[in-house]
Amino acid sequence: MDKIRFPIGQFEPIINPTFEDRVNFINQIPEITKKLRNIIKDLKSDQLNIPFHQNGWTIKQIIHHLADNDMNAYLRLKRALTEEEPMSSTYREDLFAELNDYRDVPIENSLFLLETLHSRILILVNGLKPSDFQRKLRTQVLGSITIDTALHRFVWHNLHHISQIESLINRSGW
Repeated sequence: MDKIRFPIGQFEPIINPTFEDRVNFINQIPEITKKLRNIIKDLKSDQLNIPFHQNGWTIKQIIHHLADNDMNAYLRLKRALTEEEPMSSTYREDLFAELNDYRDVPIENSLFLLETLHSRILILVNGLKPSDFQRKLRTQVLGSITIDTALHRFVWHNLHHISQIESLINRSGW
């Protein structure tokens, strides 16, 4: 079950990322939505409503979750750059996934939102000084983390969910 829920493994932060690590994280951001679009391009609408595992989210819910999560990540990043170690807000992602927009909004809306958010994030992080990446925010799950770690987690989170979708597609033979 863990291999299905976490096909790329659980998040393990790089404690002291190098400049090259940071560049690698940043360079993955514009590829995230491209990869997601490529993976789902041949799926039929009924396939989007199949959960990636028993009692798990559907592909459609995962895509909408990615947009919601990345909106929150963008705001957390901006707060970390403008406040002293702000506490990041949490939200009930499980309950968000049950709301009617996850069911009724076309996935294209969330894909477009992801592309837009990622463009904004790229502009923001590419304009930062190296010392800015050491600014911190606090999370309930990870505690106090640097922007470097938040950036790493942002990329991991997207790839984690894309891998869940990809795993379902491969297991189902689609």
